[in-house]
Amino acid sequence: MKKVASVALAVAAVAALNIPVPASAATIKVEYVYSGTVKESGSEFTCPTGQVMTGRSHNGDENANTTYQCSWILVDGVRVDVFTGEWFGYAKESRSNFSTPLDQAIVGRRHYGDENGATEYKTGALYWQGQQVRISNRTWTGSYTESGHTTQAGFNQVMTGRNHSGDENGKTQYQYGTVTFAG
Repeated sequence: MKKVASVALAVAAVAALNIPVPASAATIKVEYVYSGTVKESGSEFTCPTGQVMTGRSHNGDENANTTYQCSWILVDGVRVDVFTGEWFGYAKESRSNFSTPLDQAIVGRRHYGDENGATEYKTGALYWQGQQVRISNRTWTGSYTESGHTTQAGFNQVMTGRNHSGDENGKTQYQYGTVTFAG
């Protein structure tokens, strides 16, 4: 009986502090909506407004096409706002290694020339109803041969990085992170 009384007192004490009860977890959905194809050399691609990159495929050398996949992020059925910045991460393609800043997703990539040309990225910060959306559990994929591969984000994931070494026969890896929202 003593134990039941002390639990009741603890519950009453918490209630007296007016501590809000956490809302149920928000429902996150990353929904594919758009793809665009550009010639790899001399290309600049940015996802449409409000979308982030969730996939990429390339077959051939720098004269072949690259296709990007873009998605909306929804929290409880309402689209997340994506605030994009400037191009950065400038690196020689043959030894590029890029990861977005914390809680940002890739929204664009541009590349000039062959493996000796420059590659840059554009990122976006994610907000829902004025609150920041988080990207956690970032992980790198295995290696793909650049000249013949397709990659796609997993469940509720977005692209947060890319690593490439060598020419079109070199290896490419992608970093994906899981979208979360605490509310």
